[in-house]
Amino acid sequence: MSDYERVSSADVDTHTGEPPPVAALPEDEATVTEAGTELERTIGLSGGIAIGVGTMIGAGIFIFPGLAAGGAGPAAAASFALGALIALFVALPASELATAMPKSGGGYYFISRALGALPGAVVGISIWLGLVFATAFYLVGFGSYAAAVLAEAGISTGAVPVVVPLGLLFGAFLTGLNLFGTENAATLQNYVVGLLLTILVFFLGYGGLDALGVFGRASTPETFAPFGPLPVFTTAALVFTSYLGFAQVATVAGDIKRPGRNLPLAMVASVLIVGVLYVATIFVATSAFGSATLASFGETAIVEVARSFVGTGGAIAILLAGLLATISSANASILSTSRAVFAVSKDGLIPRFASRMNLRYGTPHVALAMAGGPVLVLVALGEVEVLAEVASFLHLVMYSLMCVALLAIRRDEPEWYDPAFRVPAHRLVAGLGAVASAGLILFMQPLSQIVGLAIMLASAGWYRYYANDVQLKGAL
Repeated sequence: MSDYERVSSADVDTHTGEPPPVAALPEDEATVTEAGTELERTIGLSGGIAIGVGTMIGAGIFIFPGLAAGGAGPAAAASFALGALIALFVALPASELATAMPKSGGGYYFISRALGALPGAVVGISIWLGLVFATAFYLVGFGSYAAAVLAEAGISTGAVPVVVPLGLLFGAFLTGLNLFGTENAATLQNYVVGLLLTILVFFLGYGGLDALGVFGRASTPETFAPFGPLPVFTTAALVFTSYLGFAQVATVAGDIKRPGRNLPLAMVASVLIVGVLYVATIFVATSAFGSATLASFGETAIVEVARSFVGTGGAIAILLAGLLATISSANASILSTSRAVFAVSKDGLIPRFASRMNLRYGTPHVALAMAGGPVLVLVALGEVEVLAEVASFLHLVMYSLMCVALLAIRRDEPEWYDPAFRVPAHRLVAGLGAVASAGLILFMQPLSQIVGLAIMLASAGWYRYYANDVQLKGAL
């Protein structure tokens, strides 16, 4: 057994915040131990990008265009661009931290080691639940697209609501898929994202040329920001859920091959790819219809845009792409949620049985159940905007603290800290990332802020009355 295989959470002092040195860890070997405490490194660069792109590309293109156009008009493109900029300011610090600490848990692991056990506990438990909200949001979107596919095929469900049942059914399927091996889930992700991007490039290329008048009459643009500048920021707060995928790459760092190279490339590349696609989508959509009409189409607005370009065939192609997108988003989120549970369990923030491994498949089966179970409960609620904003709230708190963690750890520069990637002008980049992430929370609706804050307070309470006592006993 190698030195790396002997590393476990017991080697980490969660009070001093010093993890074991990770710079010399083997990059490609399997890390499942006899005790089942570590994960297999089975995801390469393409898989990492597929997790990032596959998670982000769903909501921003297939659920949000109608909602975003109704809130900000064509200026929703600026909302998506603002979200991408904030994501980049966070992705760079996250990349440095991830190459120094390529462990499952992502932001939780970084924050607990740099800022201490309490902030880490609040973020770790909150981000578990934040990913649960995000996954539920994606599965509700899947149900909406699946129902639209049935309607397009002429299959009537009568007065029976099918969106939530379809989301529940597929959520259970994806949880099972992840149970039978990370490599299976990653392979599905690669194929789904590849097909999805092919459909989208064709759609956006055709739609862009149509909007410019190449295939017909050029569209007459409406006022860019018909509702003023403030909705650009409130809409950015809503759609920021679309950019959660890059951080999920860090959450599965323990599964990534050659993390020193692949983690930063996957995070930054996924933000850039998806940001360009989002801005192009809003341009095409608001060129095809006015923002008010687009808003009236609701969560499947982009289907009507495709129908206006090439008829029923275009609508069917986008419906297929929407299904693929929501599948990839939900699949990557379930994978990341289970890794967040795995990480906080190993450190004793929740009962340690949650980090038990299925040695046959190399997956944390208890953590997967704790990820999938709460998701199914939230899917049953079906509140799309609240699910999206609560997920964004909890992630934005983590992003802000990750940037602060980089500033703190660079200031102290402990001996074990040896990242393969260092952020240029790190004080400026991390400072902007921290302020922008925290500031975007102010533009959310009050209900989302209240639910997000309640989850954080409950997480702190859990640490105070359970996890802190467990960790103290472990230290004695």
